[in-house]
Amino acid sequence: MSKYKDADLILKLYDLRREKTMRDARSWYFTFNPQSPKDFTDVLTSDKSGYFRMVTSYWDMACSLVNNGAIDTDMFNDANGEHIFVYAKVEPFLPALREVMGNPNYLAHLEKTVKELPNCEARLVAVRERMQKIIDLYLQRAAAAAAAAGN
Repeated sequence: MSKYKDADLILKLYDLRREKTMRDARSWYFTFNPQSPKDFTDVLTSDKSGYFRMVTSYWDMACSLVNNGAIDTDMFNDANGEHIFVYAKVEPFLPALREVMGNPNYLAHLEKTVKELPNCEARLVAVRERMQKIIDLYLQRAAAAAAAAGN
């Protein structure tokens, strides 16, 4: 495939991410802070199930295009980073999720693409550390807003 066609597919994937419901789902996923497999079960049986499924299936689909040669791996990874963030949240719980879903290949395309990145484990650690800092800031601001509202 030509670089032009790869770039065109990446831009089409980007356009899909701009759709309103997808933007809402991605915003929600950003604040989702799973600590156990139960957190995923709770989400999958809540009103946020669609958001969770939309984000994870989108990135699994996008990665399937990479894994099957429709998009150059380097170009895809140069243009995207959110798939690493999405995987970093699910990876510790992936065996349990696959069991709950009854699908041993659940998110296999996402997993393959991320695991093939150079320095994958170090990148996942760094992403998780950044996620935790952002979550801590979010919680601090929420606590400050609640305290201010209570005065």
